[in-house]
Amino acid sequence: MTISKDAAGRRSTGSRTGSRGTRGAAEDRRPRRGASSASAGVSATARQVGERLTGWLSRPLTSFHLVVSLLLLLSGLGLTMVLSASSVESYAQDGSAYSVFTRQVIFVLLGLCLFYVGMRVKVATLRRWSLPAFLGCVAMLVLVLVPGIGSMSNGARSWFVLGPVSLQPSEVAKIAIAVWGAHLLSIKRGQLHSLRHMLMPLLPAAAIVLVLIFLQPDLGTSISLAIVVLGLLWFAGAPVKLFLTLLALAGVVFVVVALTASYRLERITSFLDPGADPQGAGYQAMQARYSLAGGGLWGVGLGQSRGKWSYLPEAHNDFIFAILGEELGFVGAAAVLLLFGALAYTGLRIARRSIDPFLRLLTATVTLWLVGQAVINIGYVIGLLPVTGLTLPLVSSGGTSTAVTMFVFGLLANAARHEPPAVAALRTQGEGPLGRLLRLPAPEPYRARPSSRVVRTGEQARRARTAHPAPGGARPTAERAGPEGVAADRRTEPLRSAPRGQSRQPARGPRSRTPEPPRRPGTSRGTDTGRGGRR
Repeated sequence: MTISKDAAGRRSTGSRTGSRGTRGAAEDRRPRRGASSASAGVSATARQVGERLTGWLSRPLTSFHLVVSLLLLLSGLGLTMVLSASSVESYAQDGSAYSVFTRQVIFVLLGLCLFYVGMRVKVATLRRWSLPAFLGCVAMLVLVLVPGIGSMSNGARSWFVLGPVSLQPSEVAKIAIAVWGAHLLSIKRGQLHSLRHMLMPLLPAAAIVLVLIFLQPDLGTSISLAIVVLGLLWFAGAPVKLFLTLLALAGVVFVVVALTASYRLERITSFLDPGADPQGAGYQAMQARYSLAGGGLWGVGLGQSRGKWSYLPEAHNDFIFAILGEELGFVGAAAVLLLFGALAYTGLRIARRSIDPFLRLLTATVTLWLVGQAVINIGYVIGLLPVTGLTLPLVSSGGTSTAVTMFVFGLLANAARHEPPAVAALRTQGEGPLGRLLRLPAPEPYRARPSSRVVRTGEQARRARTAHPAPGGARPTAERAGPEGVAADRRTEPLRSAPRGQSRQPARGPRSRTPEPPRRPGTSRGTDTGRGGRR
């Protein structure tokens, strides 16, 4: 009995222990259930955010709104940083802390007008005037080299000075060659398998512009122009071997140009060894790094930079990203990188969704140009690239550069409104609040243009129609020569209207015969009065 009691006691004790262990296990499982529910809630929230973002991106005018938002954000940030970075130097030179900022505001207002023009201009008008605009830019590049007409600044004869306003024709030449090159390659898109048609006359014309810019001399603008030309060829489908050959040729030219001028050679040597001459050739790069390092994570505060107190040369222009990193810290610098990343996404999104070859090529090229210029500027500020003198688009102080960049944003917004979903939405639903405020015209649907300058004869057109008949029973008309020897677009003749009771037939070609109803005796064909009598 004692043993059984002990055994029962042990068993009862074990059961009580087991019940406590069960309750403990249940209590141990409660936090896990809470953690799983919390993770499920986070995943559900992330899923909802992703669905909302996907739904917003799928809207027809999302690309247009992205372009306008990026323009406002970058230009607003640029004005703020120009005021902060230039106040000390402006006060030292002009007695007012707002002289550089006021000049930048004037060019931003001019750029907004050009942005509006870029949104409203018709694609056909842009293509029609692309060649005259390019020739005009070449003429200005020649005139700016003439002493007494062009003005010298920082060792380069690159500006026309008209009172308080200065114009840099090399900045205008970049957008001119981008528009003309996209127009030229889109016309010859059926012949781009031939290197002669791909490179002529784009590459010789670009070489002439590059030589004129080298004579100023302006190495930074030459690099931007090279990015534009290489982008045109790449997005037009240039072979990889040709593209690598052009890159190697550009590298050789860059090395030769760098070795021919002492100040360019000093930039290369200071990049390879920044500490070799910290008070000479490497001074600007070292001061930029000191400013970035002083910013930390959150920055020293807007307007509190120490580098702008005559420690960092060109603080409001080429090296404004260093002042931005010092005052706004890593967070502000990362925000700028995100903005230019969003610009890259938006521009390539517009290019991918466009069905017009001209708009597709133009938007992809100018996006590469703006983002590539930003990458080069940020790269030499943080020490990853040698100093080239390129500005940060819409952020750095610059008159012509700012205005031209805002015009490019206008072209991007115009191309975004020509996306097929946007065209359909604007024609069916009408303009949104922003479009009504800006009084923008309705975009025209894309009409296919010929891909070559070949004029087809009547026999060739007949063979083409036989080999590729038009859908829907419509018969394509013969192609006619346009004003420049270009074959006109194919059009389809409408179906002729048939009398009531007969089927509609094509305008030309064999007609189908329908069986006639049986006639009553004593009636003639076509004179039946409906009751068997004759009139």
